[in-house]
Amino acid sequence: MRRFLLAFSVLLLVGCKVGPNYQRPAVPAPDAFRYQPQEAQDTANTAWWELFQDPVLDGLIAEALARNQNVQIAAASVEQAAAVLTQVRSPLFPQLNYGASAARVRSSEANVSPLLKSVMENPQSSYQIFAGASWEIDLWGRVRRLSEAARASLLASEEGRRGAVLSVVAGVAAGYLQLRGLDEQLAVARKNLASYGEAVQLFEVQFKHGQVSMMTVQQARTRYETAAATIPQIETQIVQTENALSILLGRNPSPIARGKSIHDLALPAVPSGLPSQLLERRPDVAQAEQNLIAANAQIGAARALYFPTISLTGDYGYASPELSDLFKGAARTWSYAGSIAGPIFAGGAIYGQVKEAEAARRAALGAYELAIQSAFADVENALIAHVKLGEQLQAQGRLVGAASEYARLAQLQYKGGFVPYSTVLQAQEQLFPDELNYASVRTALFTSLVDIYKAMGGGWVLLADGLAAAGEGGAAEAAP
Repeated sequence: MRRFLLAFSVLLLVGCKVGPNYQRPAVPAPDAFRYQPQEAQDTANTAWWELFQDPVLDGLIAEALARNQNVQIAAASVEQAAAVLTQVRSPLFPQLNYGASAARVRSSEANVSPLLKSVMENPQSSYQIFAGASWEIDLWGRVRRLSEAARASLLASEEGRRGAVLSVVAGVAAGYLQLRGLDEQLAVARKNLASYGEAVQLFEVQFKHGQVSMMTVQQARTRYETAAATIPQIETQIVQTENALSILLGRNPSPIARGKSIHDLALPAVPSGLPSQLLERRPDVAQAEQNLIAANAQIGAARALYFPTISLTGDYGYASPELSDLFKGAARTWSYAGSIAGPIFAGGAIYGQVKEAEAARRAALGAYELAIQSAFADVENALIAHVKLGEQLQAQGRLVGAASEYARLAQLQYKGGFVPYSTVLQAQEQLFPDELNYASVRTALFTSLVDIYKAMGGGWVLLADGLAAAGEGGAAEAAP
């Protein structure tokens, strides 16, 4: 008998967990990225934004990590998931409760004999105080499977928070680079506007003296107004980019400080890495896997509903009609009981829950595989963009050099009286869009590097996450 009780006790404590245990699916991964440059370096675990060597950019990223609303929302979601896990795990432990009551009741004395009235106490008082305990024995692992799912959901929320940190850092860096590129385009447009303005003034003077026709004046004015119309467009993009950065920084729309120009920024090295490392580096991939783990655990929780539920309950307390006698031995009460209950016919309710959980797992598996494939594509796209933008920038630089030399020679020939000034205008007209495109391509090259770091993930996300945690702590201390 003792052996039976011991074995039963061990069974109650250990139990089993119905449903499938999680195993990471086998996902085919390429051996290497197709377009990773040979000069790639192991910089994925460093604060790569500091490699641009612009203290203003470093400060903006630190501010965003401390104040960005999406990061704070994601942090609150993690706390919420942790609280859910605490709730789900609670049935694994005995539940203790207490209670007390006091009442005074007068019964009706209608149709009561005088003799009974003389011996009956009316009204009556009653007092009770008790403590109770209950425990649902998780013999089939239903609560443990639910706890497993809640824990995976917590980890998925944590990866979602890191994903928000990744997006904020990349968004601020890309936005700042875009802003500095627009500043360069604005400077080019204003320089050409000034040059065209000088030409208009020159031709107007020559027209007054009959040296050129009105057609020549209008030709020069057309080029001037073309440059003038470009400036408001660029200024609008600058303000819109500043507003987008302000939101990332947790501010109301406001001007953004500037540091180094797009030409003075250092170009960081391309981070090295293997496709298989994306499974560990990318927060979105890790989040998708945790969602798969949670969905897998829900199958076991649903299947456990087919089996009986075993519960133990107990109460201990005192009850007395007199408050002064409440804690005397005669007022003591106690009870304990065990119960077992299971389904016989549920009309397909449990079957439906199992099928729902299995379908949810298949969907989570598809989302996990899609996240991995999308991660591979993101890295490949960012790498090929960086390589080809580098080639395009070199070609665009040669084009600007040739156009600049052409404009210089045209200016010399005009001063020597060999060509009309319209030749100078044509050379400047060709140089203007070439310079704008050069600034745009250079900005795109820098931004492509941000995309590579964002696509690859890595230890830098943990570094940024630490900055975000430190910033949240400082903000909490500063709050009233």
